[in-house]
Amino acid sequence: MPLTATRSRTRPRRYLITLLCGLLPILSGLGILYMQAERTLEQHTRQTAQELVQQVELMLDNTALSSRELLPLAGQPCEAVKLALREQVTRRPFVRSTNLVRDNTLYCSSLFGAFEEKVNPDDYHQGTLWLMNGNPVTPDTALLIYRLNEGQQGVLATLDGYYLANALHLIGGQTRLRLQVGSNWLAADGKVRQTPLPALLVAQSGLASSRYPFNVEAGFDEGEVWRYMAREYPPLFSLLIFFGAIAAALGHWLQQRTSSPSRELQRALEAGEFVPYLQPIVHSDSKRWAGVEVLMRWNHPTEGLVRPDLFIPFAEHNGLIVPMTRALMQQTLQLLVPLTPLLEAPFHVGINITARHCQDLALVDDCRRFLDAFPPGAIALVLELTERELIEPTPITHQLFEQLHGLGVKIAIDDFGTGHSSLGYLRQFNVDFLKIDQSFVAMIGADALSRHILDSIIELSGKLDLNMVAEGVETVEQSDYLAAHGVNFLQGFLFGRPISGQDFIEALTALNGNYPPPGY
Repeated sequence: MPLTATRSRTRPRRYLITLLCGLLPILSGLGILYMQAERTLEQHTRQTAQELVQQVELMLDNTALSSRELLPLAGQPCEAVKLALREQVTRRPFVRSTNLVRDNTLYCSSLFGAFEEKVNPDDYHQGTLWLMNGNPVTPDTALLIYRLNEGQQGVLATLDGYYLANALHLIGGQTRLRLQVGSNWLAADGKVRQTPLPALLVAQSGLASSRYPFNVEAGFDEGEVWRYMAREYPPLFSLLIFFGAIAAALGHWLQQRTSSPSRELQRALEAGEFVPYLQPIVHSDSKRWAGVEVLMRWNHPTEGLVRPDLFIPFAEHNGLIVPMTRALMQQTLQLLVPLTPLLEAPFHVGINITARHCQDLALVDDCRRFLDAFPPGAIALVLELTERELIEPTPITHQLFEQLHGLGVKIAIDDFGTGHSSLGYLRQFNVDFLKIDQSFVAMIGADALSRHILDSIIELSGKLDLNMVAEGVETVEQSDYLAAHGVNFLQGFLFGRPISGQDFIEALTALNGNYPPPGY
């Protein structure tokens, strides 16, 4: 191998790094699953609250209809109208009793006939509904009373709390539901309470009726997100553990590989052995080339092409990644400038940068020289933040990104969702693009549950008004799904593999004469 060993790590440190390698994909995956579970529960409580409002409105429609039919009878002698009161009770579902009121006195009831009891209009929320905890006939049994009044005459129709509690229980299931009328509220146990409505700590959702003066609250107790994940996501937990084990094994193996890269990398840099390979990025709708991602390859004189994962981490560790990237940009510039008339402006050129690039302002000069070589507007330079090393939000870093944006340089987060700092970068830096990692793209068509993770990333990008690039697109199904969900740009083997500069010239020439290029 081109890199050979001279330094070893102590065993405790190696084990610690191995453990961290295993935990990172598990913890990041749990974070994404947690956000998805919260979103699902919030949607559920909104839907449940709406269903309960509709059901209670249906019950009150019956009491309101009975009251409107009986209102003309208010004021007449009880003996003459009591049969009409009882008829409404037998005809109308959910109506428990009907009563006539004259001068704020209940004088006739479907239950007792002639009766006399004072009615206090202030007991009724907005003069219409009163949720009470029973009456002398059925104490400690909830009642919802509907009041319809016209002048000195009125009708009271009662709705049995059994139906209300049953609706709370059947519609809610595992969801906590409360029906509130004024300061009184009813839970699924059928008890009316006058205490302040307690908060629901997870996915609380409130909804007021537009037709009657009541509202409902839906939500879950603390810890429901984790309980939901335990019920619904066991296969994904196994997948996360598998990825964690793979990452830990890979991290352990990489640490055990002995390497002393500085001299060999420096030699290769001076010999110009690091060359650009370009992979096309296409518009999701037209599939026309929108740009390329520039990838570094090591054209070793004896080993041939060396995979980037075998030398990029060493270059970052030794600080050589900065001059290597500068050389890569210079080679890319020399390759693309003669091809400018063939490029569809603004042609996106994506180049990876790391934490090492963000420690001083030299990157600004490198980008300025790159852009100045092209006609204005011909090139859109996109710097992709990788997460092999954490980029600290220092004053220098903020100044760097501010100056880069001043030049018109775009910032993208590469492999979004797979590293521990992606969400932190969104908060700390002014980002223009999210690059969706191929591991999420691969979930398309695998199973509906896994696809929720990808959908959450796409939804997050839409809310933040960020452009999206999906990596690792290999099938037409994946391409169609991403385009239908608003992903702007696509990249993957379906549209082209990373190719050398000469192959890129040939492909671009063919592209302009015959789209797509033959055999591409």
